[in-house]
Amino acid sequence: MSTVNNPQPAPATKLNPTPVKNPNKSFTGTGKQKKEMTLLFDKENYYWMFGGLAMIFIGFMLMSGGKSANPHEFHYEEIYSFRRITLAPIIILLGFGVEAYAIMKKPKDAAE
Repeated sequence: MSTVNNPQPAPATKLNPTPVKNPNKSFTGTGKQKKEMTLLFDKENYYWMFGGLAMIFIGFMLMSGGKSANPHEFHYEEIYSFRRITLAPIIILLGFGVEAYAIMKKPKDAAE
């Protein structure tokens, strides 16, 4: 008993002969459409962001250091100095505040 598997070809139908164009879009016929690109932030916002990142980086640089040449020596004044314990964290927090301001600041064209 041998059966031959010859599936019948599907009947020819025209489900979607041509792509449907969006009637809401204007078509100029040149193939190139101009897209208006709007950025989320303004140029001034990016300046504030880079300034905040610079402050954070400076704060971490102020916090670094304090390594002794001999690992068995401990220099209390060097590790617990005003620069590392007080000044650097304040500058880092101010940098994060500048970043928050840069993100929340509305661009000039949206503020009008």
